[in-house]
Amino acid sequence: MSKSDLIVRILGSGTSQGVPVIGCQCEVCQSSSPKDKRLRSSIHIEKKNTSIVVDTGPDFRQQMLNAKLSKLDAVLFTHAHKDHVAGLDDIRAFNFIHKKPIDIYCSDDVFKSLKREYIYIFDDAFKYPGIPKINRHLLQNEPLTIGDINITPIKVMHYKLPVFGFRIDDFCYITDANYIDEAEKEKMKDLKVLVINALRKEQHISHFNLEEAIELVKELQPEKAYFTHISHLMGKHDEVSNELPENIYLSYDELTITV
Repeated sequence: MSKSDLIVRILGSGTSQGVPVIGCQCEVCQSSSPKDKRLRSSIHIEKKNTSIVVDTGPDFRQQMLNAKLSKLDAVLFTHAHKDHVAGLDDIRAFNFIHKKPIDIYCSDDVFKSLKREYIYIFDDAFKYPGIPKINRHLLQNEPLTIGDINITPIKVMHYKLPVFGFRIDDFCYITDANYIDEAEKEKMKDLKVLVINALRKEQHISHFNLEEAIELVKELQPEKAYFTHISHLMGKHDEVSNELPENIYLSYDELTITV
């Protein structure tokens, strides 16, 4: 592993309810395998001296503790659904560590939602000492650079909701999608690693199911692909893994990928 490597950590590989689901008695939720315990979807990206998290879901605090992260330069937001933004308050810890605001990158639509959800952060009338300190940057469908990391946003659709995925070097991360336009797919050519959502085996209105995700991987032909945003309805990790084509894998929490 060299300093020029891109290091990707799967902080959470689960869908909006996580796995196990509250009160569920299915074999996946009752599984003793750590690979069947899934926090809400998020990744950490590290290259040289730059540390970025994609999405701060409800499990953000626990994910930071699990990964033992003490450095965070920025947060990228894919979209404003609760399972991707509900942990924003816990960036306070990094304010205290770095003694400065944390940069967040999001679309205007996401920022409007964050201002509603976290009025005490963004409205001067509610501000008080100890609240999260944030610098907001506009995220558009245009390349950007954060520290040592060059990022190409990829616009996908989550039913009727636009969502941003991201390409960094030869790595690409797509969550919460069931449609990708041909022009956006062009940005996903010649990948070494693709991480993409695959919710379950049955079709779903706003997510790729397992069959659709496999077909997309075959179309794009990355060297390796990992599925994320996985529901308990997918099945047990080990059993589903045995059904997958070569070079396609189910991700799991705390998986580290070097690109």
